[in-house]
Amino acid sequence: MKRAHALSRRERQIMDILYRSGKATAAEVRDAMPDAPSYSAVRAMLRILEEKGHLRHEQDGPRYVFLPAEPRDQAKRSALRHLMETFFDGSVEQTVAALLDSETRNMKPSELDKLSRLIEEARKKGV
Repeated sequence: MKRAHALSRRERQIMDILYRSGKATAAEVRDAMPDAPSYSAVRAMLRILEEKGHLRHEQDGPRYVFLPAEPRDQAKRSALRHLMETFFDGSVEQTVAALLDSETRNMKPSELDKLSRLIEEARKKGV
């Protein structure tokens, strides 16, 4: 199922909560939200996210327990691909360059070394 990428701020908050916790009831989601809206508003947003294909639910007695529809790693790749297409014309080079321009001062030498190794491995694989 193709998923819409554009999520509202509140929808992103809900998805972040579900990815962190793995699963949660509407009440648990509401409790984890900053400046939480009403319980019924959270339930409505959960229903909308389920209709959009971003999450699913399981029955646990009388309660619904909500879970992300796709694994976190798959969602990360999809979100990154969307970001690259939207802002960097699909260019891995431009995406990485933008990250390095803004983040290198916060990176540890070991992180830069690991990036260098990943690039070298990609070269060897012929990517």
